[in-house]
Amino acid sequence: MAIEMTRRVFMKAGAAAVVGLGAVPRFLLRAAFAGPGAAGHKVLVVVFQRGAADGLNMVVPYGERQYFAVRPNLAIQPTGRGAADSAVDLDGFFGLHPALAPFKPLYDGGRLGVVHAVGSPDSTRSHFDAQDYMESATPGVKSTSDGWLNRYLKAKARQQASPFRAVALGRRLPRSLMGEAPAIAMGRIDEFDVRGGLGPASPRAGFEALYERGVRDLLHGTGRETFEAMKMLKAADPTRYQPAHGAEYPPGPFGMAIQQIAQLIKADIGLEIAVADSDGWDTHVGQGGGQGQMANRLTEFGQAIAALHQDLGDKMKDVVVLTMSEFGRTVRENGNRGTDHGHANAMFVLGGAVKGGKVYGQWPGLQPEQLFEGRDLARTTDFRDVFGEVLQRHLGLRDLAPVFPKYQVSAARFRKFLA
Repeated sequence: MAIEMTRRVFMKAGAAAVVGLGAVPRFLLRAAFAGPGAAGHKVLVVVFQRGAADGLNMVVPYGERQYFAVRPNLAIQPTGRGAADSAVDLDGFFGLHPALAPFKPLYDGGRLGVVHAVGSPDSTRSHFDAQDYMESATPGVKSTSDGWLNRYLKAKARQQASPFRAVALGRRLPRSLMGEAPAIAMGRIDEFDVRGGLGPASPRAGFEALYERGVRDLLHGTGRETFEAMKMLKAADPTRYQPAHGAEYPPGPFGMAIQQIAQLIKADIGLEIAVADSDGWDTHVGQGGGQGQMANRLTEFGQAIAALHQDLGDKMKDVVVLTMSEFGRTVRENGNRGTDHGHANAMFVLGGAVKGGKVYGQWPGLQPEQLFEGRDLARTTDFRDVFGEVLQRHLGLRDLAPVFPKYQVSAARFRKFLA
């Protein structure tokens, strides 16, 4: 059923103008879509840090003494001490983990902002449940069948939507993109997998399977053109891509995923939503402070996102990058020089009309009486309000109700990090 649904969508979608990814077929020399890919077309890049990243060591409250008292081994040293592993100052109270130094020029230039103490109203510390709740945007409700990004795609349906409107760089379609609206999951541009977003992945859920099930339809009109465009995209070699403006993506799966998102944005094929995962954030043991396990993850994370900004150049004005993780870590370090599952966390927002150079949100404090359940950073911003602000102020979705069932996202709760 998912394959049939996706095939019908492709019949309606028409040709994809795949520019800059290889030899351009004759039929792609004309404009294939009205709207997507045109100047001013907005793109949202969503990055999920899976495993619960430690927001207190990403965006360090070094101006609060209690932070150092409860993290004698893991605390990032105060800024200004000259040490290579000290915090990178943001505003005199907060600083970046030293591995996120590439974010500093973006912050100072007003292109990157932070939302701190953001999270879910649900108190679960289960990775599975918390990720599900964040990606469905229905905290505490396990029966939700679709994801928040898919509901957005459905709520703002386009008559001539690109087959590449929503793309996940990964082997599986993430929960946030599952639903009735079509989406593509590709581990690499040259070995993508097309799915309708319903049900588990199938070995035959690629475009060839769609072709075999509908040869007669696909060989006529725009269906054939879409097939040719998809074949051309699949044949593209990501290793030949040359980033612009001196940008250098770090080696590793996440760096490759972000680089390929840049390729798709530059190709002007109608990309509107791109999703990438960054794994390995569950640091119960040997987390490290300015150096170590978490620092290594942050190095790739920071370099990749900074490279995307540099690579896209002027195109970045139409792109917003939003990062998130299912929950934060405990305020106090554990006996294994790590941290355990916590509650509120920090998000980064970059690009577009982001009013950067500021840490947004109400800081709850780290004193024992200020903690959630006596152990975690308290939540002062609901993650759905952050999602809602991006959808409304960046992507232009006026009515947020279809995306956030049983929750009224209010502009009064927006942190105003977007112009």
